[in-house]
Amino acid sequence: MKVTMNSQRPKVIISGGGTGGHIFPAIAIADALKRRYPQAEILFIGAENRMEMDRVPKAGYPIEGLWISGFKRELSLDNLSFPFKLISSMMKARKILKRFKPDIVVGVGGFASGPTMKTAASMNIPIVIQEQNSFPGITNKLVAKKAAKICVAYDNMDKWFPKDRIVLTGNPLRNNIVPMNDRRDEAVRYFGLNPDKKTVLLVGGSQGALGINKGISAQLASFNNNDYQLIWQTGNHYYDKALQEVKEHGLDDRIKCTVFIDRMDLAYAAADVVISRAGAMSISELSLLNKAVVFVPLPTAAEDHQTKNAMRLVDADAALMVRNDATEKELLPTVFGLLEDEERQKVMKDNIAKFAKPNAADDIVDQIEIILKSNK
Repeated sequence: MKVTMNSQRPKVIISGGGTGGHIFPAIAIADALKRRYPQAEILFIGAENRMEMDRVPKAGYPIEGLWISGFKRELSLDNLSFPFKLISSMMKARKILKRFKPDIVVGVGGFASGPTMKTAASMNIPIVIQEQNSFPGITNKLVAKKAAKICVAYDNMDKWFPKDRIVLTGNPLRNNIVPMNDRRDEAVRYFGLNPDKKTVLLVGGSQGALGINKGISAQLASFNNNDYQLIWQTGNHYYDKALQEVKEHGLDDRIKCTVFIDRMDLAYAAADVVISRAGAMSISELSLLNKAVVFVPLPTAAEDHQTKNAMRLVDADAALMVRNDATEKELLPTVFGLLEDEERQKVMKDNIAKFAKPNAADDIVDQIEIILKSNK
């Protein structure tokens, strides 16, 4: 496919999604492209009925959906439809690519990324991979040989990708994720808590995290024995149970439950210690914000990549980790021990800051720009 590029108005497709960990960096890349090329035409390709079909238009970008889902590793009737979905998605991706005529295609991982990137490569359209994790997904490993550039967030990724195409950029972050330590008191009051008490923030992802929630519930009474307070993002399914347990223990004034946190910037600013899953984007945000963190990796993540992500920081004395099956006994004692040890917090904050890549989105656009100019 021969494309003639307008250097001031590049046409870019960004594909992927499924989770916030894929969607937020995709939007951050699009925003950085728009800052550099205000006339750029950007189209997203996502998976039908996934969260990108709602989040991307809200960010101001058009999106088209493919009929695609993941292949389940366990036996499932859903897998019978996978070949048909894959063929359908590749056919639709080809139609979109022929119609839109992109100068370049960027894949951020997720269900829709595979068919789009593979089809683009077969049409000789330059492709760029943005890999968020320390252990790459199957899709990105499959298309890596065809990629012009592979933008990664961790060192030593040449185990899986061609070394000459790897660029260490970090993960692009949401625009509102910026250090706000000077606004801690304001942030704590925003959540109806006491600025004079140390604050724990629990974030388990947009749907909550059952293992982490159970770990808090199991030892909730221990909050009566100290002066700490908690911002608890429960997710929708655990909210009523958490709220009832907090009331039963008389902790309404010190534990604030919420289904979802809209103001993550203020939540991070309020936190002295964070409890989090170990998704790539969470790690990138916490590194930029220099937070003391206890990771609880999601055990069902593909190839157990969240544990691998977390261990990169644990080995660098930049974080602590509690396994998901140990939360009911170990989570709160680990968190409280860290809150009591300010010297350990300082060491961890200094070390996690070394993982921060604040200019990731612009660095990725630099790579896109190099490819665009070379193909002009």
